[in-house]
Amino acid sequence: MSKEEDFLTKEEEQEIIEAILVAEKNTSGEIRVHLEKTTNLDPYDRALEVFNELKMDATQLKNGVLIYMAVEDKTFVICGDQGINEVVQNNFWDSTKDVMVAHFKNGNFKQGLIDGILRAGEELKKHFPWSEDDTNELSNEISKG
Repeated sequence: MSKEEDFLTKEEEQEIIEAILVAEKNTSGEIRVHLEKTTNLDPYDRALEVFNELKMDATQLKNGVLIYMAVEDKTFVICGDQGINEVVQNNFWDSTKDVMVAHFKNGNFKQGLIDGILRAGEELKKHFPWSEDDTNELSNEISKG
């Protein structure tokens, strides 16, 4: 089994997917989580690659958010698309990372991810509220690579 598959239990993965559903319920924004063992690239550069590979750059309102984790490297990146980055406060992603890191330091990766997802969802809801013609443009499943 690879490191990213051991990282979360199936139950924890399901709870994270549920958090994505809750976070996306009142917004047109899209949130994804991607786990992989390690990366040879700068983590932010790799997150941008994954962002594009998952077609997160193709959302209609450019309001996708990716939480990328390289498990073995003990690093993660929150990557927002142009639409969301233009409207959030300058320190929003850093403050979200801080909330997540507090959980990660205690070994509670599931809760760190859930809190990051829910914070992103609240911010997306402020700037990109849900409307009747919204469709879920991207999968809510955790991707692995």
